[in-house]
Amino acid sequence: MPEPDRLLRVTAISIRRAEGAPVNRAISKSLIGRARAVPLALLPQVEGVRQVGVGYRELADALRNRIQDGTYRAESTLPRQEDLARDFAVNINTVRQAVRLLEAEGLVTAVRRRGTVVRSRPRMKRLGVERYAKSKWKFGGLVAFAADREASGRPWAPSDQTNKTRLTAADAEVAEAFGLSEGDLVYERARLVKDAGTPTHALTSYYRPDDVANTPLVDPAPGPAGRGGGFAVLTVQGLEPDTIAETLHSRMPTPGEIEVLEIPPGEPVVVLHRSTFTASGRLVEFARGVHRASHFSWTYKFQIPD
Repeated sequence: MPEPDRLLRVTAISIRRAEGAPVNRAISKSLIGRARAVPLALLPQVEGVRQVGVGYRELADALRNRIQDGTYRAESTLPRQEDLARDFAVNINTVRQAVRLLEAEGLVTAVRRRGTVVRSRPRMKRLGVERYAKSKWKFGGLVAFAADREASGRPWAPSDQTNKTRLTAADAEVAEAFGLSEGDLVYERARLVKDAGTPTHALTSYYRPDDVANTPLVDPAPGPAGRGGGFAVLTVQGLEPDTIAETLHSRMPTPGEIEVLEIPPGEPVVVLHRSTFTASGRLVEFARGVHRASHFSWTYKFQIPD
């Protein structure tokens, strides 16, 4: 049995006369003065004391604290719900609500035949401007996702990225980005990136056909499009990337994203829109990415403008 939770804050306690027994005033005064530190599981053992107002949110606080302080480690299983109800002196429905709240926060997930498992949250640096430095892709042959891996001290292999390419009709968003008409043909290059076998994000880029036809950017082979990736290919085509604009927002994933990225219940995604321009201002790539929120720490370093 776990040690009674010493971190749980009791929001309200009621001291009243027990049936047929006098209230211990000294205990009452002591407990009121120390309400924030009273272990919930001990309250029923104190004569004349009844806890009230302690619900699923307070229980979720206690379990969250245990996850964050390492008492419940990543990939470990929480105690059975019946055991939690007993240890924290609450009913089973309160436990279920607390666990659902932790699931919505992305801290735990239900695994068949295992129970409620604490999710691993291996955050990887997702660099800002540094990931696109020309010293990496133009002179070092290092693509952006690999730059993130190396900055995070993690290994990577070309096979961590899969590719699907096709000539397709531009949707409204892609057409607007390129100044085309909806339905005009563009090349689509969809990548799925994994870290140690676990999907971390999907990124789909769009290009004008004349810019990338018969280049490695339309080759569906796994891995980057050659040394230096797509930016190096565009440079060879006379379209060297010079300026990037990125827009980010978060939302809950679609059913398709849940399946492809293997997203557990409660985890949001970060959606990225990236536009890449030449020095003359010509758009050469428009990309849409969907990133699992629990896998990245978005890191930016920049000089403050005047």
